[in-house]
Amino acid sequence: MMTATPTVRLLPLLLAIALAGCATQAVQTPVDINLVAMNDFHGNLEPSRYTLANADGGKAQAIRAGGVEAVAAALQAWRKEDKELLFVSAGDLVGASPAMSSLWADEPTIEAMNMLDLRVSAVGNHEFDAGRKELLRQQNGGCDSPRPAKACQMAKDYRGAKFTYLAANVVDSATGKPFIPGFRIEEVKGIKVGLVGAVLQDTRSVVMASGIAGLSFGDEAEAINRAIPEMRRQGADVIVALVHEGGTTKDHPTQPGCSNLTGPIVGIVRKLDPSIRLVISGHSHQSYLCKVDGRTVTQASSYGHMLTRIGMKVQKGAGAVGEIKVENVLMKQGDYPADDKMAAFIAKLKDSSRVALNRPVARLASAPVLRKQNEAGEAPLGNLIADAVLAATRNLGARIGFMNEGGIRKDLEAGPDKVAAFGQTQAVLPFGNTLVVMDLSGAQIRALLERQWKEGSSSASMLQVSQGFSYTWDEKRPVGSRVTGITLDGKPLEDGKTYRIVANNFLAEGGDNFPEFGKGTNRLETGLLDLDAFTDYLRNTEGQGASLAPAAPRIIKTR
Repeated sequence: MMTATPTVRLLPLLLAIALAGCATQAVQTPVDINLVAMNDFHGNLEPSRYTLANADGGKAQAIRAGGVEAVAAALQAWRKEDKELLFVSAGDLVGASPAMSSLWADEPTIEAMNMLDLRVSAVGNHEFDAGRKELLRQQNGGCDSPRPAKACQMAKDYRGAKFTYLAANVVDSATGKPFIPGFRIEEVKGIKVGLVGAVLQDTRSVVMASGIAGLSFGDEAEAINRAIPEMRRQGADVIVALVHEGGTTKDHPTQPGCSNLTGPIVGIVRKLDPSIRLVISGHSHQSYLCKVDGRTVTQASSYGHMLTRIGMKVQKGAGAVGEIKVENVLMKQGDYPADDKMAAFIAKLKDSSRVALNRPVARLASAPVLRKQNEAGEAPLGNLIADAVLAATRNLGARIGFMNEGGIRKDLEAGPDKVAAFGQTQAVLPFGNTLVVMDLSGAQIRALLERQWKEGSSSASMLQVSQGFSYTWDEKRPVGSRVTGITLDGKPLEDGKTYRIVANNFLAEGGDNFPEFGKGTNRLETGLLDLDAFTDYLRNTEGQGASLAPAAPRIIKTR
């Protein structure tokens, strides 16, 4: 029997070492992965008004930006640079949508996202606006909808989203299982990119309770972290978090590396597994390119006004992320060559929607009517809507009208002749909320006004109120006792007296963290749409200056 010489025995070992060296060299070669992110599109298929911050600190400019045609043109151009570019979203693709999308149950927006080859979107709170059943229909297709007059009217064979909605932190309480998938893995240039999504844990406070019955919303970071081991088992080389929660910063929206981000997203990012180096956020409708504990955190405004371009260097197998470059790019029509297919799609949709959208409503005394609040928390458009809902329900005994600021989605615009069309009024109140009349005591009204401010928060959620109702508040007083006086028709509100009030059904269920509305008695569900009340009021007050600010303030901040 022959025995191998030492040299012969060493050959396999040397070969193995050489191969390992080659493998190590391959692992160390970084791969460029490109992503484009959007958030809070809200069915804004057409361009809309956007205030462009001036980088040199000069006066901001109001321009027209966004719209799906501008987005499509940019993506088409960028895909010529990288055909494997990943397009992703951090939620609220639909919901609170302008008429051209909402008239058709937001199916046009879903189809537009399919055409853009969107791969995934974190679920946003507005995806639940029409309830969990409608969200599943938007994902899977079909015509069984809680909005039968709108669903499957654009096309009789609505087939649903080709992209995947993600929500790692939403659980069906009946089964204990995730309501929809928490993550999806995409392969790009041989790299497996894990995309995991979450919606704000506080979704229950900003969505009608009836629409999310049976669902629980967990901690965003904990849910994302729980998903990581399974994503790794499925081969994910790198993990990107898509979180429908956000923050704010004073830094310029296009400034990379900002360090002044504040808000809920900061706490979420700090709790995430260290392997997650990139977090794409949403919900707060801000633009930023920030760093939080060495991680990159982005957001791209809203309504398609901006897109975030992201470049990452990733090592296959090692799970290591190198340099991350980010850029927020303004979306203006004409900046890139048009995408002909998208242009044809929008032209056809406009033609189908034209009659309804262009129907004149009323001539305004001035336009636009702004939703921006003054220092006290009062806005001309908020006043107008509160007056409208009160006028619509006075015959039912209502004496005070309330409107939540989050329900007012756009300024009220009009044509050159100051005539507002239905499409413009619907853009202001796109939710399809109905009005609820109820009784509240003076003490309950005082309590709900105090709820406008939260302990430890520098921001407030100010209710807009109707003519004849006013109150004063002092920011120097502690939260819970800031309201210093309330009057109705010139007389002090009495804690022990009952008052008939009107609010939309979202507020009536205690939405926006105003539980006092949910305690109202002698409730009457009118079935009257807030949008109908608004348009009727505009018609009835045409020429009377209804859109102008009131002669006397309703919300007064004492100094």
